[in-house]
Amino acid sequence: MLKPEHLRTLREVVQLGSFAAAANRLGYTSSAVSQQMAALERKMGVKLFDRSAHSVLPTSAAEVLARHAETVLMDIERMVATVQAVHRNSGGQIHLGIFPSFADVLAGVLRRMEPQDRAGIKVSVAESSQLIPRLGAGGEMDAAIVYQVGNSGLSWPSALGRHWIAEDRYKIVHPRDWLDLEPYRVEQLVDLPWIMHHPGSSDASFFDSVFARWNLRPRVACYSDDFKITLTMVEAGIGAALVTDLALRGHGRDVVVADVPWLNTSRSIFSLVRPERETASLHSLLDALAV
Repeated sequence: MLKPEHLRTLREVVQLGSFAAAANRLGYTSSAVSQQMAALERKMGVKLFDRSAHSVLPTSAAEVLARHAETVLMDIERMVATVQAVHRNSGGQIHLGIFPSFADVLAGVLRRMEPQDRAGIKVSVAESSQLIPRLGAGGEMDAAIVYQVGNSGLSWPSALGRHWIAEDRYKIVHPRDWLDLEPYRVEQLVDLPWIMHHPGSSDASFFDSVFARWNLRPRVACYSDDFKITLTMVEAGIGAALVTDLALRGHGRDVVVADVPWLNTSRSIFSLVRPERETASLHSLLDALAV
């Protein structure tokens, strides 16, 4: 079996042109480099250097071996880095990103965990589009729970693993003191004030298309991207809104929630995972988060 340190030394000798220069680069003595190259020649069964009193010249065999050694050493470095990354995370150390309205689900799971397991979990809360860049090369997060509304512009690196979490349906929510709107026909909603997402966001663009499908031009009374704030505004009588099942969990608001069949709109929730950070602990957490 060839030793990686011999291949590394060979690469330096061929690149730098002398045993002395390679020894200086690697922190060896010239004698140690000479001994390593002699051992490599014996192992390979070929002559790697033409030696003279004042120089050593690599043979064609040495140059070919050095090129292959470069590939082998890079593979070894990647292997070591991957194993070390897995080791760092195998002890339950997990950095997870979630979007804001998923916080209640995560909190419920964390409450059921043992304290020592819960202590190993770090959480970042941000919008999906802000979480994904932190999963890329050099990013600090292991996985993120994100959502996509329709075919919105959310994108992520193809190297990330994608695992389904839930389908989160939208409901119509309106103030309780409004007149009875049942059976919630489209024409009843035309003149109502609405609370909408800020223009330009992927959610806002999608909802514009949903309303346009039914020839609705909602009168916007308030803009909000935070469902908790939206529910507060609905309760205050500002307007109606589209809010997901997930955001309505345990809301405790004095509002009316209507599941309208013709709306038939939802957002997909899924996890994105860095492959080199996948561990049994992370998979267990993601399984527990499936709603």
